[in-house]
Amino acid sequence: MSVDLFPFQQYWWFYAAFTAFVLLLLALDLGVFHRDSREVRFREATIWCVVWVSLALAFAYGFYRYALWRFPRDPRLAGLAGFDPTAAARDTALEFLTGYIVEYSLSVDNIFIFVLVLSYFAIPARHQHRVLFYGILGALVSRAAFIALGSVLMRISWVVLLFGAFLIFTGIKMMFAPEKGLEPEKNPVIRLFRRIVPVTPELYDQRFFVRLNGVLHATPLFIALLVVEVTDIIFAVDSVPAIYALTDEPLIVFTSNVFAILGLRAMYFLLAGAVGRFHMLKYGLSVVLIFVGLKMVW
Repeated sequence: MSVDLFPFQQYWWFYAAFTAFVLLLLALDLGVFHRDSREVRFREATIWCVVWVSLALAFAYGFYRYALWRFPRDPRLAGLAGFDPTAAARDTALEFLTGYIVEYSLSVDNIFIFVLVLSYFAIPARHQHRVLFYGILGALVSRAAFIALGSVLMRISWVVLLFGAFLIFTGIKMMFAPEKGLEPEKNPVIRLFRRIVPVTPELYDQRFFVRLNGVLHATPLFIALLVVEVTDIIFAVDSVPAIYALTDEPLIVFTSNVFAILGLRAMYFLLAGAVGRFHMLKYGLSVVLIFVGLKMVW
């Protein structure tokens, strides 16, 4: 009999505490470590990559120890025939780690888009962290919405088959699709925004908006941020169903997604100068999506 190990009604406090912890990390990141606009060097990016991965591994271990303590004391689970609390705790930790690795791997593709976006809008290196910071903050909100919606839809069997088929199709399409350049001006969201808010031709330090002659203008820095946000929403359509193929626990999906997104900025600054060397990346990501899609359909 299938049962939710972490129902929202019982573990809402876990979601709240985890979200507060993430917001604290982001506040320290922007308010303390990156208060001033400056270029993030390779060495600093490497250190931050290690920090984010170490935090994810520490969370996985703490999550395992908590599940190991909690499951035997949960009256909903105690009455289940054949339920092994130790095995269930181990499986939840493994599902988190697997989901984290898959999401982190799929997020590498985002880095290529970030490089193209920031280059297209000629965003100086000292301002790139600010754009990606708020891009990641928006991604956390959009991913939470996708995960909440997915937790409802994935309970419907034909939706699971549909998502699995979609991942297989996306993987095949990614494998054989030709390389395309970036054309933000053709994006309907950007075109609509430009009709509503005028955009300045040049940057104004690290400001997203500036008032000129009494009229509010957006700067290219905000347009770059808007493209990053739209791109992440598109990628979320692939990545969220992919992790639901690995686990049906929304709490695990949410936490593994968040940790993968948190480490994305550091990975960008680590790999941005070497993206041209990843010629075979799209084939590797295609195989991951096809494999996960086949697992979901099966």
